[in-house]
Amino acid sequence: MLDLKFIRENPELVKENIRKKFQDEKIALVDKLLETDKKHRELLQKSQSLRHERNKVSAEIAALKKEGKDVSDLMEKAKQIPEDIKKIEETQKQLEEEIRNYLYQIPNIIHESVPIGKDDSENVELEKIGEPVVPDYEILHHAELAEKLGGVDFESARDTSGHGFYYLTGDLAMMHSAMLAFARDYMIKQGFKYVIPPFMIRRKVVEGVMSFAEMDAMMYKIEGEDLYLIGTSEHSMIGRYIGRTVDEKQLPITLTSYSPCFRKEVGSHGIEEKGLYRLHQFEKQEMIVICKPHESYEWYEKMLQYTVDVFRALNVPVRKLECCSGDLADLKAKSADVEAWSPRQKKYFEVGSCSNLTEAQARRLKIRVTDGKEKYYPHTLNNTVLASPRALIAVLENNQNVDFSVTIPEALRPYMGGKEKIVPVK
Repeated sequence: MLDLKFIRENPELVKENIRKKFQDEKIALVDKLLETDKKHRELLQKSQSLRHERNKVSAEIAALKKEGKDVSDLMEKAKQIPEDIKKIEETQKQLEEEIRNYLYQIPNIIHESVPIGKDDSENVELEKIGEPVVPDYEILHHAELAEKLGGVDFESARDTSGHGFYYLTGDLAMMHSAMLAFARDYMIKQGFKYVIPPFMIRRKVVEGVMSFAEMDAMMYKIEGEDLYLIGTSEHSMIGRYIGRTVDEKQLPITLTSYSPCFRKEVGSHGIEEKGLYRLHQFEKQEMIVICKPHESYEWYEKMLQYTVDVFRALNVPVRKLECCSGDLADLKAKSADVEAWSPRQKKYFEVGSCSNLTEAQARRLKIRVTDGKEKYYPHTLNNTVLASPRALIAVLENNQNVDFSVTIPEALRPYMGGKEKIVPVK
């Protein structure tokens, strides 16, 4: 969320930013916001004038009473003023809600380095890390390979829960847990504190961490309660600081969290619709940083590299992909995806996303920092360390052997009792 004062002083800059995001339908919101804000400020002045008038009339009544004079006309006037103030305050509340809604729809200012593009087809490759190998033997579709290894049951999951769910079993379930444990321990070694957050959050937190469009597309609402299942632990991790003023000495706050994640959308993505790629439920190790504004882009680069390092330790080639302006969610100022190599498809696919939201979330959630003299809004960042089963797909494909066995990456073996290979079941 942008500062209202900033929008007042820079309306054309805000409109140009909207154009860069190819959301021209939102340009009119800026003028509507400023018009509503003007009305609100005019009412505020009127309310202040009436309060001043009320005090003045009260003083006159007191003086006239001492002189024994008639004050009936002034008493009537004194009675009317509070009613006028009340009406103004009711209108002010309505205007404040309108202002809030406008502010929540106007996108954050993108960083100057963000490439301009209409959608994800215009994202820009930054760097490839690791050699994207295509073996001279068949690489099975991950769902077929998982079934051959005796590690997944889609049919039972369809019976119990419907499409977009799964049972992982045996060695594959162990590998899934091993990856998350390895990602957790890696982040702890980088100095991040481990947290297990709530998996349900209130609407005020949801509205603080994401746009209305994202909320409608992603979040599951708990019927009859003010609770939503989290789509990522970033939501409850940032929400932890709602309404707080943090001592500057505590910055940067660096946390890594585990959670299951729940999302409504199962996209239509051709061949990837089969199997474990896009699901209603998955598990994730996340990282978040709350820091001083001038440090946020340094943290952005560090966080992005942490995810790269985790996947390289799992023998998965990756690339960094810069998200263009049209592919940025409204609260994001800059974002990059980490994509894993698929030797079966001979292309990369998304396994994580790193984002700097500058002060947008902090403003919505009223998170402030104090240096003892002044208060300011911190910057918030989030990044996927590892999300599985999507990461499991990458590990299976890049470590499959000619006999359809899968070599367990060395980094995971301590979490799997020293086991070196998963072999097909007979």
